[in-house]
Amino acid sequence: MYNGLIQMPNNIYRAVIYIRLSEADEGKSYESESESITNQRNLLMNFVKEKGFIFVGEYVDDGYSGTNFERPGFTKMIEDIKNKMANLVIVKDLSRLGRDHVMTGYYIENFFPENNIRFISLQENYDSAINQASNDSSTFIIACNDYYSRQNSIKIRSVLNDKRKKGKFIGSNPSYGYMKDPEEKGHLIPDPEYAPVVKKIFEMAANGVGLSDITSYLNDNKIKTPSSLKRKNPNSKMRYNEEWTISSVKKILKNRMYTGDMVQSVQTKVNYKSKKKKTLPKSNWDIVPNTHEPLIDKLTFERIQGNVKRTNKSISKRDKRLFENLLFCKECGNALTITYRKNQDYWTINCNKYARDPRRRLCEPHFMPYDKLEEALLEVVRTTCKDYINKIDSKVLSKEITDKNSSKDDNKEKIRYLENKIKEYISKIDMLYEDKFRGNISEATYKRLSQETERLLNKAELDLEKYKTTKNEGIKTKELEEYEKRIRELIDIKKPTRELLQTLIDKIEIDKDKNIEIFYRFMI
Repeated sequence: MYNGLIQMPNNIYRAVIYIRLSEADEGKSYESESESITNQRNLLMNFVKEKGFIFVGEYVDDGYSGTNFERPGFTKMIEDIKNKMANLVIVKDLSRLGRDHVMTGYYIENFFPENNIRFISLQENYDSAINQASNDSSTFIIACNDYYSRQNSIKIRSVLNDKRKKGKFIGSNPSYGYMKDPEEKGHLIPDPEYAPVVKKIFEMAANGVGLSDITSYLNDNKIKTPSSLKRKNPNSKMRYNEEWTISSVKKILKNRMYTGDMVQSVQTKVNYKSKKKKTLPKSNWDIVPNTHEPLIDKLTFERIQGNVKRTNKSISKRDKRLFENLLFCKECGNALTITYRKNQDYWTINCNKYARDPRRRLCEPHFMPYDKLEEALLEVVRTTCKDYINKIDSKVLSKEITDKNSSKDDNKEKIRYLENKIKEYISKIDMLYEDKFRGNISEATYKRLSQETERLLNKAELDLEKYKTTKNEGIKTKELEEYEKRIRELIDIKKPTRELLQTLIDKIEIDKDKNIEIFYRFMI
């Protein structure tokens, strides 16, 4: 497959291999064994040995989409390249590197050459040591990969929607207490180890045991949490909770899946490139009754829902405090819970992690009266805002915020790459016309190549405009005016709103000794 690659002086090449397996690849591993981590590694290592390169390491991203470049393995590889640890990167195919043509093109045509990195993709028979004079093939493949991601996403979504409508489970992880039926694809069966746990939770709730006591029971008996069972990839950025919480217990008690009904399409991705999800309205959910063995009968389930709803209603009816959702524990990073003490008629705060189970001492207590804290915080915030406005005029404020925003979203490299590509495409169109005029290529060939190049040119121009207007522009003038207006508003009004405070404050950290640190959204 790669015999056409030119043999270079290999004693100077320190090679690393990059391996990526996406969630989609995991789902089709039985169809395409070559997509597995093991087989990618074997293929790449055999090539390294055959060519006599010096092997210095491998980087693996298991379960990461090719449209996402914030992968731990990839990020580490880029860091090591900057530190001169390697000068050769080898992948199975270009799609392993990425499926976003702009970013993939940036690394192949800008980052790697600028860092003196030779890049080899086996399946496409691509070697930058050979193709550095002309990257037409790589540009085409990258664009195809990007198109494939979009089209493949549409096709997969259509197939999965059909399966959901038929009551087939198409997710990667069934609800806690269930497992995939090895005999029937898309069918769920009770998990012999954790189905009894679910039944116990429902039994305790049906007998009037409170959520806090159920949570303590599960933690005291060291029963594994739902999220801990999903922990397949140790390098994943996802956080997994090893302790049961009231929220995780409540989630099980509200899950209709345990009645034997299949419930899917509760959430959907924003688009094919994004991992961000949004919750759909219940009218859009795919619900198919009686598809699998229930762990709780429907009557008992509905009776328990009444209790859960009453709990939620009582919580939602109370007025939220001014600094709610802004207070965090300095020690563990968890939110500080604001609680109303009905008997004493006052509000308190405490570390959420500690409050889950005080007996286990998961963190330190941060118990204190809320009202006095609110009064003190308001005074500090007002003083800070006054000092800020008095110190800096509107023009300086605009400059500081714009500079801060620009530093966060620094896209100079992407913009530079796209500008160079635009120049390249324009030059190529001119050269094609010259070749046609001189008779070097036929009219048909000229038409085909120029149309393809113009398509790439238009795409690059659109991408450039996107990066310039949406990511590297900074905060606009009107937004700056609104920002300063809100600071002055907080100074002038007697009682600010929660919404106003949240536009000015990122978070407030309080440690066990009640020391307070406020993190503002503007530069002090």
